Amino acid sequence: MTREITNNENGKVSNLGIRQPIVTICGHVDHGKTSLLDALRGSSIQETEAGGITQKISFSLYPLNRLKTACPLIDKMGIKLDIPGFLFIDTPGHAAFTNLRKRGGSLADLAVLVMDINEGIKPQTAEVLQILKMNKTPFIIALNKIDNISGWRNLSSDLRKNIESQSPATKQNFAEKYLTIIGALQAHGFDSDLYYNITDFTKKVALVPCSARTKEGVPELALMLCGLSQRYLQERLKLAEDAKGVILEIKKEQNASYMEAILYDGELSRKHEIALSSFDGEPIVSKIRILEEILPLSTKFHPIESVKASTGIRIQLADKADVLPGMPFVIYKNNREEIAKMFKKQIADIIQTDKQGIIARADSLGSLEALLSLLRQQNIPVIRAGIGSINKTDIINAKANLGTNEVDAIVVGFNVQVDEEADLLAKNYSGIKILKDNVVYKLIEDLAKFREEKAKEIAKRKLMEMTSIVKVRILHQYVFRNTNPAIFGVRIEAGRLNHRLNFIDKTEEKAGKIKNIQSENKSVDEATEGMEVAISMPGMNFERKLKDKEFLYSDISESQFRKLKKNKELLSPKEMTLLQEIAEIKRRAQPDWGM
Repeated sequence: MTREITNNENGKVSNLGIRQPIVTICGHVDHGKTSLLDALRGSSIQETEAGGITQKISFSLYPLNRLKTACPLIDKMGIKLDIPGFLFIDTPGHAAFTNLRKRGGSLADLAVLVMDINEGIKPQTAEVLQILKMNKTPFIIALNKIDNISGWRNLSSDLRKNIESQSPATKQNFAEKYLTIIGALQAHGFDSDLYYNITDFTKKVALVPCSARTKEGVPELALMLCGLSQRYLQERLKLAEDAKGVILEIKKEQNASYMEAILYDGELSRKHEIALSSFDGEPIVSKIRILEEILPLSTKFHPIESVKASTGIRIQLADKADVLPGMPFVIYKNNREEIAKMFKKQIADIIQTDKQGIIARADSLGSLEALLSLLRQQNIPVIRAGIGSINKTDIINAKANLGTNEVDAIVVGFNVQVDEEADLLAKNYSGIKILKDNVVYKLIEDLAKFREEKAKEIAKRKLMEMTSIVKVRILHQYVFRNTNPAIFGVRIEAGRLNHRLNFIDKTEEKAGKIKNIQSENKSVDEATEGMEVAISMPGMNFERKLKDKEFLYSDISESQFRKLKKNKELLSPKEMTLLQEIAEIKRRAQPDWGM
């Protein structure tokens, strides 16, 4: 479809193609993204998904003639559309798939954030909002599952009339739910209102109540997409000459490997050579063996000689190439240096790392960018980042952090696997942690928790290296040697037993100093709570000094006591009780001790 556009600079008139707006459907798991898209396109993809949850990104070409059939409101309200339709991208729940990128910004022209009106903003919804804000992607919110509101009835095909026709109790219930969501969105930095209350859609996010099950509000949702595209996206939708796209997935069928991709600008011919970006930005150049386009409202492809944006395509390259998901591609015109410079800048803008930090992996470039963005928001530095499985090199890099900052000796993987060799290596290196998950917010949550616990563990270890507290019970039935040195058994009741500790008894009398610790006839550096070990004390006569004693305590100075008390959050409840017990022993002999 073309339209006449006047060039304001020289007054010339030229025919420029208008491409389909790319609309991403996103939101929290189980809030009904795919079901709502099915309602829009009149299909039933949801039934074929494993467990009813979208497993991979899928795209749907929705031509204008089918759109008008599904949404009679377009003709009824006399809206003239220049757009040839829509390209919908259905995404899994996690925010990374909202982050499909092209050069200069988001791949999506518009987004529909699907939210269960009865549940409001969930963690994944909040992540999607962050990504949409970061990318400055215009979006509308579909308040799905209105039919689950208590007392709700489908009384009119007109959504606004239907809302106003509900019983007073149901209307109040509905109002409480959407007003709660408006307040929550305000906290995330977005002004919003019901779509029919908005006059300026550049200032407020439109809320469209709907039900994927009953189809209520679906025509109004389609109308909103059409209106916003027509009014605000005209300049963005002008079609350029040269093809540009983004690889979504690499799929293998029998002996062939295909790339599923979005062509977001220009025209691509099977005769073209294309340049695809490698992870370091160097172009991979290849001819096209097979070019296919997605059929309208279908998951099937058909062969084609040339295709215009925006659309979903499938490509088989003539040459074997190690292509990664999320990478850009352009037409190659013997301009390798120019393309390399462009690719490298794009990847450098996305993958910004720190001088120290953890190692991060994701399954695609968009996923990796989203992961890095969310890590930055949590103030978690990243020293290395990559696409694909966690490998041996990642573990070696994590091991290097053990000597500088143990809390960074972690490899995180979003939606990726761990190579067998890497897994084996990580198990051989004490202190290396691998964390992976297919849901990004869960991965970030687990990582933040692990780093917090690890930081406390490191701080406590350093504290205990300077000042160790322990209480041991003397096992009188295990006296192996009476003197020179005295060797006898003890059970650690609380704290940690180390070499060279000085002990006192309940009366604060000096009881001796440990030289060695043995567990199961082997020398050990330390013993922890619950262990039974043998200890040796030079210059000690057990019979004379310890025969009538039940417990021994580590002897600490006042300055050590104050330091432990100041860092009490690092001590366990048992260790805090022990610290107080030692202080009481000291104060019986020295009333002002530790005060």
